[in-house]
Amino acid sequence: MHRLLLLGCLWLLAAPPVSGIFQRPTGTPAPLRLQYLLEPLHPTVHTQRGATATLPCVLRALPHNYRVKWSKVEPANYRENIIIITNGLYHKNYGPLSPRVRLRHSHRYDASLTITDVALEDEGRYRCQLVNGLEDESISLTLHLEGVVFPYQPSNGRYKFNYHEAKRACEQQDSRLATYQQLYKAWTEGLDWCNAGWILDGTVHYPIINSREPCGGRLLLPGVRTYGARDKQKDRFDAFCFTSALQGRVYFIRGHLNFKEAGQACRNHGAVIAKVGQLYSAWKFSQLDRCDGGWLEDGSVRYPITTPRERCGGLPDPGVRSFGFPSKEMRTYGTYCFVG
Repeated sequence: MHRLLLLGCLWLLAAPPVSGIFQRPTGTPAPLRLQYLLEPLHPTVHTQRGATATLPCVLRALPHNYRVKWSKVEPANYRENIIIITNGLYHKNYGPLSPRVRLRHSHRYDASLTITDVALEDEGRYRCQLVNGLEDESISLTLHLEGVVFPYQPSNGRYKFNYHEAKRACEQQDSRLATYQQLYKAWTEGLDWCNAGWILDGTVHYPIINSREPCGGRLLLPGVRTYGARDKQKDRFDAFCFTSALQGRVYFIRGHLNFKEAGQACRNHGAVIAKVGQLYSAWKFSQLDRCDGGWLEDGSVRYPITTPRERCGGLPDPGVRSFGFPSKEMRTYGTYCFVG
């Protein structure tokens, strides 16, 4: 026994230090440290639609004949679209963002990008690149919009949209196709939907909180289930749309109106009949809470609940409830109007 202990002690003395296990192998280069650009303190900038947001990019030194190029990575095709190029004295804007972007330029080392009147399509990943011959370097930042994801299908039933139709349908309802990150966040916040839908990158998913037979079975764990990438022309699903804060107000007009009368009632007040995305936005950001079903622009009837109660659908969670797409001739509902 003593001899075994002695051999164990000798082995420990001969073994290399434990820290050596975690040392970088010889010949592997260390990560390159940025020479000219400062690493952003917060790589994600949070904002809302309609706000002004600044993506930070600050130089620690000004090399000779340098340029700074800002670009945005589009999730649908992974292309980088140039937004602005500057040499510190002059700059040039490019693309659809051109009218709404400028350089903050609070001092001569500041190449930060300011976006005014932030739109839904502005969310995503941006790159600030220092172009300096062989010493190019860049930082990445993410612009994140606070918002809400909602499933959407047309009046003629589920699984009717190809990708392009889903994209257009969301845009018509004051929203856009959600990103995977937005859908995943919505799932963590309680989105539970059994129908699969398109998202912005052309893949198809559905979020499940409560596992059940019609939704993949009771044995599958909760999660965002995926069908992967599908044929954008041929395959047909629902859509997951994303919207953010409103530049305006949604309100309810009581009455027993058919669809045509609902639209006229809003116009009589100098407003328009609200879109689905506008109702979701008012529910999310203005805590609109009404137990009254009302017509919306797409012909559906819905109502927003922030404080669940027995006589307002009976469901335990807040949400926007739907009566589907009743006959437009029915004089049963009020209407939700939007004024900008």
